[in-house]
Amino acid sequence: MTALTRAALVAEARTWIGTPYRHRASLKGVGADCLGLVRGVWRGCIGPEPEPLPPYAPDWAEAARRETLADTASRHLEPIDPAMAGPGDVVLFRFRAHLPAKHAAILSGPSGMIHAYDGVSVCETVLTPWWRRRLAYAYRFPGVGAP
Repeated sequence: MTALTRAALVAEARTWIGTPYRHRASLKGVGADCLGLVRGVWRGCIGPEPEPLPPYAPDWAEAARRETLADTASRHLEPIDPAMAGPGDVVLFRFRAHLPAKHAAILSGPSGMIHAYDGVSVCETVLTPWWRRRLAYAYRFPGVGAP
């Protein structure tokens, strides 16, 4: 079996660029939300998803007030210090300090990320100070070493 590399994860994530935003979707070229992108990269680089996707509404984080996304990520990805995250790692953001993290992205480099959000196709953008202030969690895909 070939070792999973950061370059392979970023390359797979980049193949999703241009996929329209669709809530709960994860089909390259057809539709994906931020979690759907991470799920798609998992399938493209690792294999079948480790658990079925539960139903969730667009306001799930506000309604539940639990770290559902972070808890799920911790079951399947290796939690790391956000300051140590590098290309190919998954990062989670909270939009408000008092709310759970509800947005995911895959780092593409020291100052870039690939993500999807409502109204925008999967895209690669700069990890601006606005995003850095909201960074709450970071995870490494299983089998990937430190940068």
